[in-house]
Amino acid sequence: MALGLVLANPASAQVQDTIANRSPFFTGRDALILGTFTAGAVAVAPLDRHFARILQNPRAQENRFLSRSATAFRILGVEGSIGTGLALYLFGRLDDQRRVQDLGLHSVESILFSTAFSFSIKTLAGRARPYAGVENPHDFQLGRGFSGDAYQSFPSGHSTAAFAFASTVSRETQMWWPGSRWPIGVLMYGGATLVGVSRMYNNMHWASDVLGGAAIGTLVGLKVVKYHHSHPDNAIDRALLKGGRRRLAAPIPIATLRF
Repeated sequence: MALGLVLANPASAQVQDTIANRSPFFTGRDALILGTFTAGAVAVAPLDRHFARILQNPRAQENRFLSRSATAFRILGVEGSIGTGLALYLFGRLDDQRRVQDLGLHSVESILFSTAFSFSIKTLAGRARPYAGVENPHDFQLGRGFSGDAYQSFPSGHSTAAFAFASTVSRETQMWWPGSRWPIGVLMYGGATLVGVSRMYNNMHWASDVLGGAAIGTLVGLKVVKYHHSHPDNAIDRALLKGGRRRLAAPIPIATLRF
């Protein structure tokens, strides 16, 4: 799926700073991405218990490399993504680089929006985390998520944040450098996938939770980038981006849009 996301966002013929705002905000490609994630989650759900048992096997849990890697990727999921986005934004401000500011600001915005959406679903879905009962992956109860963290499993918040960051960075950099689709796309989506796996290893999420979070994060990230580049004089950019208006370029032809 991580590689599929890279393929779903082919590079434009030329680098542009502004996207034609005449194109639909939700496109057929978005529906394809959402449908793929939904199908994946449905297909994986019957195997949630199986994957949980494998990752909670004593041999896997006692492996120092896996344990340390899971900790590192867990930190990268939320704290690392937000920290990196803020660092990029501040660097862009200090060095007066508008595109770097774009990248940092929009990535943080994507994480915040997607995380808020993800959390609202968590509290309503009320799914029990694996540590609350690894033998019962289908334990949902409407509104139970309000009672505590143990019932906020679906979707994975760390996966949501990681994929929001990955989709934003991949799409923004692709607009500057079309050839970055493979090196940056594979790196970002691959890293986000490992964040999700780390949450499964730590017995905090089921596999279908990870896919749910990945779907939310990816779509929100792509939509945040599209909105800002379709509306270059929006209030957020005017208030927080240094250097005046975005330099307008000829819009990307509608036929070449790949969101």
